[in-house]
Amino acid sequence: MKQISIFLIIIIAFLPFGWHCTNSGKTVSPVYSDTLVSNINGRGIEMVMLFEKGKSHNHPTFAIWVENMDENYIQTLFVTKSVATGVYGHAAKSDTEWSQNPGEARRPATLPYWLHKRNVKAPDGTYLPWPENPVPDAYTGATPKGSFALKTKTDDLNNGKFRLFLEINQPWDFNNYWYTNKYAGVNYNTSCQPSLIYAVTVDLNSAETEFTLNPIGHGHYEGADGKLYTDLSGFTTALSIMQSVKVKIIRK
Repeated sequence: MKQISIFLIIIIAFLPFGWHCTNSGKTVSPVYSDTLVSNINGRGIEMVMLFEKGKSHNHPTFAIWVENMDENYIQTLFVTKSVATGVYGHAAKSDTEWSQNPGEARRPATLPYWLHKRNVKAPDGTYLPWPENPVPDAYTGATPKGSFALKTKTDDLNNGKFRLFLEINQPWDFNNYWYTNKYAGVNYNTSCQPSLIYAVTVDLNSAETEFTLNPIGHGHYEGADGKLYTDLSGFTTALSIMQSVKVKIIRK
């Protein structure tokens, strides 16, 4: 009996951090494999975003930002490094060929809603950051491989209401509606199911401290504009990139 007890203690000791099991043996808590930090010098409200990956998660690109209640862009809180710099793991050799080496690529369909909200025009006419003018390092990081927590601060927001947004996209994410070559051109085909936009209104004057972001629409299929398209009827796997995404306000 003593040997069995010791064996059980050893098993529990090696369970991954962040998981716990019910009596049925099912895992009920996500494992936050990464903890990211952005804008640590911000003077505004502190928050933690909890991103739980879904069954279709596969190295998505995303941006997180805030707007006021009049839909005016305020600031970016985080964006994945490839979009932030214009340098990807596979450089574009042409419209149809990709290098095995890292390098520059232009993918305007990646996160068009955020790109147009940010409104910084590049020399090539797109709104994509480029190597000579990237998003500052304080707001960027590598793409997390799984569920993650993001600790961040706003620059100045300390009270009132604001809108928190997340735009996410997964390359070459085809389905029966967004199929290969439905629209001509490499910009569409590197995305297929367009970017999804999630949002929530955060009221800093309320007693509530946790808010859940929900899908409100998608970006243009080839990044041609910054409009919000609200029809999500053709989306499948893209809607399960995330199981959930929440934000917790840290009140001091």
